[in-house]
Amino acid sequence: MRIPAPRPRSLAGQLFAMQAVLIAVLVAGYALFTYVTDGRQAEEAAGRQATAVARAVADAPSVHAAIDTPNPTAELQPYALRVMADTDVDFVTIMNPKGIRWTHPDKNQIGKHFLGNTERALKGETFTETYTGTLGASVRAVTPIEDSHHHVIGMVSAGIKVEAISKRVRGQLTALLGVAVGALALGAIGTYVINARLRRHTHGMNAAELSHMHDYHEATLHAVREGLLMLDGQYRVALINDGGRELLSLTGDVVGKSVAELGLPAPLTGALLASEPRVDEVHLTADRVLVVNTSPVSGGQRRGTVVTLRDVTELQSLMGELDSERGFTQALRSQAHEAANRLHTVVSLIELGRAEEAVDFATAELELAQALTDQVVAAVGEPVLAALLLGKTAQANERGVELVVSEDSRLDDGLLPESLPARDLVTILGNLIDNAVDAAQGSVRARVTVTAYAEAKEDAEGDGLFLRVADTGAGVDPAHADLVFQRGFTTKPAGPGGRGLGLALVRQAVQRHEGTLSVAEADGGGAEFVVWLPLRTAESAAVAGGAV
Repeated sequence: MRIPAPRPRSLAGQLFAMQAVLIAVLVAGYALFTYVTDGRQAEEAAGRQATAVARAVADAPSVHAAIDTPNPTAELQPYALRVMADTDVDFVTIMNPKGIRWTHPDKNQIGKHFLGNTERALKGETFTETYTGTLGASVRAVTPIEDSHHHVIGMVSAGIKVEAISKRVRGQLTALLGVAVGALALGAIGTYVINARLRRHTHGMNAAELSHMHDYHEATLHAVREGLLMLDGQYRVALINDGGRELLSLTGDVVGKSVAELGLPAPLTGALLASEPRVDEVHLTADRVLVVNTSPVSGGQRRGTVVTLRDVTELQSLMGELDSERGFTQALRSQAHEAANRLHTVVSLIELGRAEEAVDFATAELELAQALTDQVVAAVGEPVLAALLLGKTAQANERGVELVVSEDSRLDDGLLPESLPARDLVTILGNLIDNAVDAAQGSVRARVTVTAYAEAKEDAEGDGLFLRVADTGAGVDPAHADLVFQRGFTTKPAGPGGRGLGLALVRQAVQRHEGTLSVAEADGGGAEFVVWLPLRTAESAAVAGGAV
């Protein structure tokens, strides 16, 4: 049976253990230092106390008077015992210059020789020392008793036993240890509270797990192609990955900036600043179609917003192409239905024996269809645009709208450079025609006129492609001339998939190719949309892009 290895302690646990050990070491070191210092200071204080007592006894007149009597002990012994009781010293010994005791706490020691050094006192000097005598080790002071002529007539020794000093230090140490234990307990409690909070913030993970999570976090941010944007409670950028920078076309350090300072389109900025979540909203930037999702981060109060961005530019283009294909399919279905009706008519005429009339009818229908095809192909030789116009013509006819290509249209095959793909032209022209047909439907002599030709623009260098789509509808209010190109603006009833995206996609495609887009009133009423796109080869585009 394999025993699992114990899980490493969490970061908070490691910090708690480290701080507890640190506090214990500091308190123990301080206690040891204080004990040593207090012991030394206690000995010094005992020496000063003994010196003061000895000097006071040596200067006492009664002591001088008693020394001159035949039996100094009779008067000095009671006096010494009183001084001991009053000054809290362990002994006061008064002796003659030869070191013979006149007083002693132990009466049996009176008359015996003093145990200790007296040479310095006999020379008139007061000194202290630690010496082991009859009462044990003690800190004592020895001072001379001098007469009026400064002759040494005796000596006084006062002392405090080392055991008593140690008892004082032990009392101080006990109090110190109590304070140290209290400090350790208080530090441990404070450390535990702080680390408990840290444990909540780190979710109990240890240092290795936090390091791995940071590595995974960085790897994920750089690896994910979708954009990730995190905003704080004040809607400032807290984090953004490489995908988010690319999709929003942001450069430089944007962390810490407000969303309003990023220069994003107004609808997208509004979505990022919204307090409620947004789900799969489509927004347009200068050259991309983005799907935006926002989710507030809350924990009792608003802490920020998580924003995800997905690039659906290619998908939107494919959907546009799919819509065009569906339109072509419907047009072919309608034409097939009309062709079946005409074929039945021809067959019926033949069955009725009217073969010549059947031939005339079939020839007329064929010439009409061929004339339409010849007209479009003659004006627009580019195959994709020609196919688009033919399909849109059939669709418009079904809706009662006449779609015509103007006589001044001229667009030869091979004229379009690789930098201007047919997909973008389908997006631009297809959406403009669809909007024009919608606007013209139901009007008097409903018509949509399409013009396409290549020509130099007055304020531009080189040739450009002009696309003009005019309708006989109600036109565009001049006050809405700029609004019609914004995503979400529409004058039509809202459909199941939403409205207001077509012209926004047109503007995006035009801006992507550095072209221009405008709307004005058509000559016969209605609206006229004009697009100009520069026709630059890859080499000329590279030269223009490198010019400063």
